[in-house]
Amino acid sequence: MKVTVVARSGREVVKGGIELTDSATVADLQEAIHKRTKKFYPSRQRLTLPVQSGSKDRPIVLSSRKSLTDYCDGNANNMTIVFKDLGPQVSYRTLFFFEYLGPLLLYPVFYFFPVYEYLGYKGERVIHPVQTYALYCWCFHYFKRIMETFFVHRFSHATSPVSNVFRNCAYYWSFGCYIAYYVNHPLYTPVSDLQMKIGFGISAVCQLANFYCHILLRNLRGPDASGGYQIPRGFLFNIVTCANYTTEIYQWVGFNIATQTVAGYVFLAVAASIMTNWALAKHRRLKKLFDGKDGKPKYPRRWVILPPFL
Repeated sequence: MKVTVVARSGREVVKGGIELTDSATVADLQEAIHKRTKKFYPSRQRLTLPVQSGSKDRPIVLSSRKSLTDYCDGNANNMTIVFKDLGPQVSYRTLFFFEYLGPLLLYPVFYFFPVYEYLGYKGERVIHPVQTYALYCWCFHYFKRIMETFFVHRFSHATSPVSNVFRNCAYYWSFGCYIAYYVNHPLYTPVSDLQMKIGFGISAVCQLANFYCHILLRNLRGPDASGGYQIPRGFLFNIVTCANYTTEIYQWVGFNIATQTVAGYVFLAVAASIMTNWALAKHRRLKKLFDGKDGKPKYPRRWVILPPFL
């Protein structure tokens, strides 16, 4: 089998094409491209079938787990594949580790070290119990996230563009410092003891529920992240499509009830809007995939992310 690899402009990426056996997989083709080009390692490649000129159809992306013959239409001895360079890539575990490591390390700096003296505050600092509990809650949350990244999550995509490391770190690290600055400030006014207990209680319950949601999602995929889209079931997924996002948002609601800062609520609003967009997209995708036709199950009626509001 001869495979011609071209860019979207039509320029040949690998001169003279690539000769492969008839049983070759897409992964074999990716390795062959890497061997011939050196620069384009497999996770940097996006391979699609050609689209007819003027067609509005989206190109079919080749799965590395499938055989090339699965994509042949007619002549199996000569294929044309369209190549796109995705740019430098980094594993999702590396991406998540660094974006969560920042808040985990930066928040305690504002609690333990005389940061405010360097910023011009000369008065005596009294540490309130709520500030100590907020430190525990915050650090547990991001430590949990890092542990889930390495031991729980199974990723449908192996890598992410390197640029996302800088974008995501900027988001998490800056908000971490923003919230830590105000929660640990010497002029911080604590909420009542009852409000603090209610807030941290909500946060603790939601963090445990969030962990269980991630376990359920993990079980939807095989060890190699195979399995495709499935209807999530069990626990809160029986009533909410994205229960993992729901518990994440409500745990921050609890944290903000307990600490009550403008910075915390700004972060909550931004994070909730981002996760809501993700949840709406996933909900639409699941309803489209599981439409009850051709023997497929029909996606059940559920809240999207924020019961009883959305």
